Amino acid sequence: MKRPFLLLALVLAVASCGTQKRIRALRSEPVGTLLTLPQEETPQELSLDTPRRDTLVVHDDEGRELLIMRATRDEDGEMVATDVIDAAYVTARFRNVAERHGKVDLRFQVIVPARMQDSRWQLRLRPEMILAGERTPLDSIIISGSAYRKAQLRGYEQYERFLRSIMRDSSLFLRERELEIFLERNLPQLYRLKGDTSRVSDAEFASLYGVTEQDAVLHYTNRARVRANLRKLESRERMFARYVKAPLVTEGLRLDTVITSPDGDFIYEYLQTVNTQPQMKSVEISLQGDIWSQEARLYRIPEGEPLTFYISSLSAFADERLRYMTRIVERQVRSDAVCRIDFKVASAEVDAGFGGNGGEIARIKRHLAALLDNEEFDMDSITVTASCSPEGEYGYNTRLSRGRSESVSRYFQRYIASYRDSLRLYGGMALGLGTEDRGAAAPLQDIHFISRSEPENWTMFRSLVAQDPALSEADREDIARWMREENPDRREAGLRSRAYYPHLLAEVYPRLRTVRFDFFLHRKGMVKDTVHTTVLDTAYMRGVRSILDRDYRTAAAILRPYGDFNAAVALCALDYNASAMDILQRLERSDKVEYMFAILYSRLGKDAEAVEHYLNSCRLNPAFVHRGNLDPEISALIKAYGLNKE
Repeated sequence: MKRPFLLLALVLAVASCGTQKRIRALRSEPVGTLLTLPQEETPQELSLDTPRRDTLVVHDDEGRELLIMRATRDEDGEMVATDVIDAAYVTARFRNVAERHGKVDLRFQVIVPARMQDSRWQLRLRPEMILAGERTPLDSIIISGSAYRKAQLRGYEQYERFLRSIMRDSSLFLRERELEIFLERNLPQLYRLKGDTSRVSDAEFASLYGVTEQDAVLHYTNRARVRANLRKLESRERMFARYVKAPLVTEGLRLDTVITSPDGDFIYEYLQTVNTQPQMKSVEISLQGDIWSQEARLYRIPEGEPLTFYISSLSAFADERLRYMTRIVERQVRSDAVCRIDFKVASAEVDAGFGGNGGEIARIKRHLAALLDNEEFDMDSITVTASCSPEGEYGYNTRLSRGRSESVSRYFQRYIASYRDSLRLYGGMALGLGTEDRGAAAPLQDIHFISRSEPENWTMFRSLVAQDPALSEADREDIARWMREENPDRREAGLRSRAYYPHLLAEVYPRLRTVRFDFFLHRKGMVKDTVHTTVLDTAYMRGVRSILDRDYRTAAAILRPYGDFNAAVALCALDYNASAMDILQRLERSDKVEYMFAILYSRLGKDAEAVEHYLNSCRLNPAFVHRGNLDPEISALIKAYGLNKE
């Protein structure tokens, strides 16, 4: 009888010995490369509508004809034409990736060698992205052996059986047979109700037999079973940990797979899209992880040499030179302000305490003080225009508005004189140690006030009526008919006869009693009436900054009206190829323009034109020989036609 147990123990011991032997081998000979670049292929960014030709006929910038063929170098070092170039397996630790639409795609392979695979193991791999020294975890990869996964599922099944063993029905705790015997012997009347479906209340039960139904049930409840069941409820978390030693993971996973037959290396193609940032030139990807059994971690996979992705961005083509625009500076400058000063009926005198005058007058005084203190302008004159509302005769309103304009002019003339006296008293004079004057302030020029009047402000009346929500469309049409009356007194009399007139009188007319100030100034020290000067075009430079920050949508919106090279760069970065091409065709040819043409023609699948423009850009600027390897559109041409070999 002991032999099966001895045989099982022997099998487990042999399996454990094999596992330990494999782990020791991994530790003594560290695991090879687990992170590598995929085999280099034609970049996926290229979408070609026409098949590529083996031989291209292009022309250089001097009109000479060149033949470009697919080529490779033979064992003697000679370049020979060939139809197909077989790609070698990539072993490099870096790659150039192109940024488009403010994003880059990082493609790499996670390789699990066959000697790291075991049906009883689980590999938990954790790739990380390293950017400017900061590490960001990427989605994990979990690779489980078939035996490991079976053990996982078996653990869940055992836990499910445990949960099913927890009793939910309280009637299962009763010793039913003993309760029936008790009732049959002591309460035969009640026992006869066993097959009766009628309901007997607890109170009726107690009144008949002196003991409640609850007491009887409690007496014949198996309390030991209740306690045991309660212990099971309280131990659910502990039992889960006992049975499920390796829970299934559902969050933060890129891959969760089961390997059934580890006959060779397991390779997973990983793609991570990253939003680019200003000054972001490279990104590193590292990988580490662990090998687990059901019980514990067996081996920590060391972090190997990271992969480096160098980011090539079209933002590098941005022309950062300052752009200026011409601005005409006028010697004479005009500023205006409107305020509403309330006057008593038939009065033209300014009363600062009447109605809402206090706040309005204070606002105009602040505006005047700011103009008087301005270091760039001197004030020449102020035109004050007062207007009245239409009620009353037009002739009377003419005299009243003129009187109010003159009154307001006098009021603020006195304010300016008082303000200047304060300046002289507190800051306009520098006194020496004695009584002599060491530099009195320059004499201030008198400010001329011009009083004008607008008897009835019908222009503003039209505007207010058009915006008044209290007036119906019919009211507005009726007012428009009366506005065609040329005589202002008959016009106002017609409005006075309408039902909407009280609203006009209470809400619209008071807003027509305004005083408008027009301030006429000139630039200090300026003699000519106009001067042409150049100023920085801040809007344009904001667009350039947006290119550098990889915010291409903002850059395109700002720069498109300028139609220059920077606008073409922003549009090209957004794949608005037709718009970018249209701008480039209007520009003078330069090394950058030629290179941008090469990118656009390559996207369109026009290889001959693309190669021609690329070669022109390299002749104009040899630096583009290296740059061509950074952009997928150009690097595809270089590989396909053996460019840059000589």
